[in-house]
Amino acid sequence: MVPAVDLAYPFEGRWLAQNSPANRVPSHGTTLFATAFAIDFVPVDAAGRTAPITLGSLLRPEPAEHSPGFGRPILAPVHGVVVGVHHTAPDHPSYRGLPSVGYALTQRRRAAAGWGELAGNHVLIETHDGPVVAVCHLQRGSVQVRLGQSLRVGETLGRCGNSGNSTEPHVHLQAIDRMDVLHATAVPITFGGRLPRNGEIIDAR
Repeated sequence: MVPAVDLAYPFEGRWLAQNSPANRVPSHGTTLFATAFAIDFVPVDAAGRTAPITLGSLLRPEPAEHSPGFGRPILAPVHGVVVGVHHTAPDHPSYRGLPSVGYALTQRRRAAAGWGELAGNHVLIETHDGPVVAVCHLQRGSVQVRLGQSLRVGETLGRCGNSGNSTEPHVHLQAIDRMDVLHATAVPITFGGRLPRNGEIIDAR
């Protein structure tokens, strides 16, 4: 197996781990686009909730701004160089409850359009050791870095959004062995030498 790349958490505050490779591989149910070891983190409030569940949220899409984490800063999880940036994809509403069923039916169309359509606004960071780390679903217009820029861990990349293949605001991370995502091999990732499991709340300072 390819050696894991160790990352820092790309945020501060409280975040919920989902779709973790600590629970299963491939973590997102597919090896397409080298996502076998990808992980998601959803911002939560002090009570560990992503957003209040209401009758409205169960029956219809709701503004992404209702999430307590929409717009939270997203930070560089690794030292490296920016080799890819996209920042113009729209942030769409959140889909929970019944609306999530209809949204799921459109996933095949987005996958057919390629990895960029799934990732939404994102930053690709080539590490000094070779692997490329993708930080995805950023808020439209929030990306603060440019191609060729050298980054240190903790520098602001942008803000948490709901662009790309996302049912509610969150950040998606994956590592790949080359820039060509379609032909890349997934690289395992860890955070301080370990992987959080699904449902674990990370309190990053």
